[in-house]
Amino acid sequence: MSRSRLLGQSVIQRRGVLALGGGVVGGVLLGRPPVDGDAVQARVTSRPVPRSTPGLVRSRDAITHAQTGDVTPTSGVLWARGTAPGQLQVRLRSGSRVIGTRVGPAGTADTDFTARVSLAGLEPGRDYEADLWFAGSDGTESDPTHVSFTTPSDTPARTTFAWSGDTCGQGYGISPDAGGLLGYGAVADLRPDVFIHCGDNIYADEPITDTMVEVDGSVWRNVVTEHVQRPAQTLAEFRGRYRYVLLDENVRRLHATTPVIAQWDDHETTNNWYPGEVLTDDTTTFRYTDERRVDVLARMARQAFQEHMPIGEAHLLGRGSTGFAEKGLYRKVPRGAHLDVFCLDQRTFRGANYAGTTEGEPALLGEEQTEWLIREVTASRATWKVISADQPIGLAPRRQQDLDGYGNGDHGAPRGREHELARILSAFKAAGVRNVVWITADVHFTAAHRFDPADATYADFDPFWEFISGPLAACAFGTKEPDRTFGATQLYVKGNTVDHRRAPRPDQTYVGWGEIDADGRLRVELRDAAGTVLWSVDLDPVDPVTPPA
Repeated sequence: MSRSRLLGQSVIQRRGVLALGGGVVGGVLLGRPPVDGDAVQARVTSRPVPRSTPGLVRSRDAITHAQTGDVTPTSGVLWARGTAPGQLQVRLRSGSRVIGTRVGPAGTADTDFTARVSLAGLEPGRDYEADLWFAGSDGTESDPTHVSFTTPSDTPARTTFAWSGDTCGQGYGISPDAGGLLGYGAVADLRPDVFIHCGDNIYADEPITDTMVEVDGSVWRNVVTEHVQRPAQTLAEFRGRYRYVLLDENVRRLHATTPVIAQWDDHETTNNWYPGEVLTDDTTTFRYTDERRVDVLARMARQAFQEHMPIGEAHLLGRGSTGFAEKGLYRKVPRGAHLDVFCLDQRTFRGANYAGTTEGEPALLGEEQTEWLIREVTASRATWKVISADQPIGLAPRRQQDLDGYGNGDHGAPRGREHELARILSAFKAAGVRNVVWITADVHFTAAHRFDPADATYADFDPFWEFISGPLAACAFGTKEPDRTFGATQLYVKGNTVDHRRAPRPDQTYVGWGEIDADGRLRVELRDAAGTVLWSVDLDPVDPVTPPA
């Protein structure tokens, strides 16, 4: 296999035109001042933060980052952010062998100094390491950063995944006193083969201020940067939210060794948004002064999300004329013989939330994405088909303003958006699809739901499971009951049990864990960031059924 095929484009030799041996996270390009003031301006009220403070990387190291994403048996994405204009350089290694070096695209102000390289022709089941750095037009280079990842095997083999969501919500950001965003550290400690972030990567609509005073009088102290102090209403503010999360040491440790599959939900834009919405003071908790048209906010939010997430170029370029996926962000990420991950976009195509129970309204996925999901899951030959949704499919809302998902709480025959879910589940049954599991975060508690047609009002589907885990770095919320239309039974649930919000704590920070053994048996664990396994189940795969001719 040629080096050029492996790296997806032309390869230069180690002693080629550019000097090698730099990387991205080491700092700014030589001779250029930092463009981004996030790390310089980060502050904690009333006292300085020493350089060794847990949870925060200080100085120039804090404003550059590298990560991997959408890694399949033969492909993957390397992503980096610099601090000034520069050309991304990548050197790929496997073991002691240097495979080659690629000159990637430029990171410029137009991309918030981010750039990515898509790798093709990788070998399944192999460990890889990469050095990433930026080269300036004046010949200067940044210092090196290193990331590692393992491609999944294309033959039956053990594989693991973790999932969660909900980062920096309710005004709780990076607190050096608390050790930073500990949920990310808990995931890093598990060393999964891949981490699936189920959405709410940021809370663009919720300000992060210097301090939060708890009911008991204790004080939570946040690191604060320029662009997190009000609801995001400019592209710079949306971008600044992502840069803020990347300041955290736990996040950086996870990204250095674990590929990410990233999807978005509502808070990347604003709470419970839908296309065409116009925000008012009655519908928002925090005041929007410069921009209230959600379609405008969502365009900026989508650009910032895609700039800062390691999503493949082919996907981004395949759906839009501007270099961004102007519509959906849904995709399939093959993870080997035993696992396919289907990453949904339940925001872009939805109808208005108040129409969630009416007939004839657009649902959550839309026609194109619904057809794609049915087609791709039906065609999947992986043992387990894990559908990563950005919100649960089986919960009943507590209030009218919670009509944001499929469930409407009447427990009867499908209405409104529920027709879309009924269509999907029935199509899976008709095609003989088995071993479908749904995972999500969103609701800030952890739960296990089993859907059984024997307990359902609508029964044209085969039994399946949904597992919920989150938040990763936000408040835990109170729990909700399942909607019974599709026969959901809540076998486990844990969330906040007091009548007020509390600062994030390890025993209320929730992470899901999946482990598939070589024989295809799936173990699912609902865990907290303290390392406790709260609940678990072992699922044996079921052979697919051949539908009648």
